[in-house]
Amino acid sequence: MHDIRTERQIVAQQILGRLISLIPILFGVSIVVFLLVRLVPGDPVVSLLGMEATPEAIAALRLRYALDDPWIVQYFTWLGNLFAGDFGRSIQSGREVSSLLTSALLPTLWLSLAATIISLAIAIPMGVVAATRRDTAADAMASLLSLFGLSMPSFWIGVLLILLFAIHLPILPASGYVPPSDDFGLFLWHLVLPAITLGTALAAAIMRMTRSTMLEVLQTDYVRTARAKGLPRRKVIWTHAFRNAQIPIITLIGIQFGQVLGGVVITETIFSWPGIGKLTVDAIFARDYPVVQGAVLVTAGLFVFINLVTDIIYTVVDPRLRLS
Repeated sequence: MHDIRTERQIVAQQILGRLISLIPILFGVSIVVFLLVRLVPGDPVVSLLGMEATPEAIAALRLRYALDDPWIVQYFTWLGNLFAGDFGRSIQSGREVSSLLTSALLPTLWLSLAATIISLAIAIPMGVVAATRRDTAADAMASLLSLFGLSMPSFWIGVLLILLFAIHLPILPASGYVPPSDDFGLFLWHLVLPAITLGTALAAAIMRMTRSTMLEVLQTDYVRTARAKGLPRRKVIWTHAFRNAQIPIITLIGIQFGQVLGGVVITETIFSWPGIGKLTVDAIFARDYPVVQGAVLVTAGLFVFINLVTDIIYTVVDPRLRLS
């Protein structure tokens, strides 16, 4: 009982330490995004009002959003509002940035989860088969498919899928988004093509990682011992080999999921998927500073949080890491 309590304390201390480390990371990200977004050419007020706007109207709107203040004043004002839970208001729409981020983050979350599930369903079995049947036709086919997934741009895969399944075989919608609360079946129908487009590239990288890691583990002494004991081949592969090959695979999955959740701009744009990536790009073109700042900061926070969750999963998969 004492050992269990000690292990839990160690895990809790590790989690607390990672949470504390988020503070300087997010602070640095806030400074970088605040400065970079203001270095983009153009004026958000002119972008909103148009080139025909009068100087008086431009001055009034700049005063309303405090754009005439020095950058350092604008930054600390924005930072102070963040601590109060206020991300500001969009210059273009006037809506609260937090509302825009919430509505855009959920579609990206659904797309990320679906793409990750598809990629794992493809990559894990293919990677294990390629490793256990090295230098066979199955290994060559898996390597060829992974090379195809890595080399083909996602926008090209998306266009091909639209041409095939939405135009030549009109069985799936080419674009659009339906909230699952409105019609779950129609939501899944619209999710298929973008999820496959995104999952293909993810599956290729995970498959190669699974294959290389499994090849290394299959050469270890404990796997040879398991085989010498006469254990079933399936048990040797999945219980002894794959279980000990999971750490690098989990690391890659965590990194990829964080990147996907940050917004896959191309996929969301092709399929008119109203995610956070598309929201960020639209805000950049419109010079909508509050939206860009909020979107990038939230994305960075989610990415670091996912890395924390990945570390926690490590301790579940391999308890030895709790004491490291």
